[in-house]
Amino acid sequence: MIKPLTGLKHLSTAVAMKQAVSELCVPVPWGQMRGRVWGPDHGRPVLCLHGWADNCGSFNTLIPLLPKEWRCVAVDLAGHGLSSHRPDGVFYTFPSYMSDVRRVVEALQWKRFSIIGHSMGGNIAGLFSAVYPEMVDSVVLLDSFGFLPTDMKEIPGLLRKGVEEMIQYEKKKDEKKEKIYTYEKAVERLMAANPSLSEQSTHILLERGSTKVEGGVVFNRDFRINLTNIVRIGIEQSLEMQSRIQARVLAVLAEDGFQKTFSQPEQQKYFAALLKGYTDKGGSVVTVPGDHHVHLNNPEAVAQIVTDFLQAGDLPHSSLYSDTASLSQSPWQHPPATLPASPRHDVTELLQRNMSWLFLDWFVPVYLLVSVLVLAGFGACLYFLEPGLQDAHKWSSQSAHRRPLVANDENCSKDDDNNALI
Repeated sequence: MIKPLTGLKHLSTAVAMKQAVSELCVPVPWGQMRGRVWGPDHGRPVLCLHGWADNCGSFNTLIPLLPKEWRCVAVDLAGHGLSSHRPDGVFYTFPSYMSDVRRVVEALQWKRFSIIGHSMGGNIAGLFSAVYPEMVDSVVLLDSFGFLPTDMKEIPGLLRKGVEEMIQYEKKKDEKKEKIYTYEKAVERLMAANPSLSEQSTHILLERGSTKVEGGVVFNRDFRINLTNIVRIGIEQSLEMQSRIQARVLAVLAEDGFQKTFSQPEQQKYFAALLKGYTDKGGSVVTVPGDHHVHLNNPEAVAQIVTDFLQAGDLPHSSLYSDTASLSQSPWQHPPATLPASPRHDVTELLQRNMSWLFLDWFVPVYLLVSVLVLAGFGACLYFLEPGLQDAHKWSSQSAHRRPLVANDENCSKDDDNNALI
């Protein structure tokens, strides 16, 4: 069982865009999961998951535009940013990322929360919401479809490819020296690998994505995240997983984003099926101008949409945007729903409201009935046992010097210890 809050740390505080931010550290068996935290301790919990090869800095520009009363936690996924790399010989897969998320929310003691996931982070959000549907109330997919289906015929070959890549990586690992770049060269390299990043966004990601060393900087991410993913599912499994999601889902797609990267007809068919699955259950799909990193490059394009969606928890699904056209035609005019700081508050309030009813209608009658039965039973015992009691009194007078029959202190302690272990 995962122990909550063991070693959970807020390492430092800073001010980003006029909002206090703290550093998060959650111990895990192979090291630590790191992240950043915005908002009050008891604010609405929102977990933010970044995309492949990024880090939690991906949300540095978006979160300050969201309601200040939200408790936003952005995590560096394993092998990314400041989080520890996985042990030797271990693959990076969606199920393992999902289990990492479970560890983090256990440490945070979150029972129910919302997720904002970008790209790969959206796929992790989809998987987590399917496996733990009771824990997630809303999901926002930023240029993501929640799942990344693979043609079943391709899976055996991809599995083999991933295993072979890992073996070759391990053979050459000790021979390879860590590459050191000048900061300018690191910026150039990152922008070349991610054409959708602006220069400002590149600097933001390098804050956690690189470390200064003698002669320049090195990238923090684990090279193994580049290896072929060996855990794949097809469209049928993806749709089955999707059907188990109970959360409200909003997909915010970029016009020049993920859909253009995966433009093959088969992939487009998969994505269309997933989007239909969300809208059929009352979810929403919107398209915004921008590229794959629009939430980081131009957060104003998505901040209000995300805010309105997450605050509209009590509104009928029909009032939500369902397509690009309705984005400009049907803005929400409803006031935001007020969310409780903690589910425990609702339970306490309910008990307080109903305590008088419980006492008057149940406790008092039951107490009177039990009292009558006890008195009647006691009277019957006295009637039938009176001769025996007289003899017992005589025996007691003769044996007054004997110790009463009770357990000694040592045995009581043992019993207490045993009970404590149950």
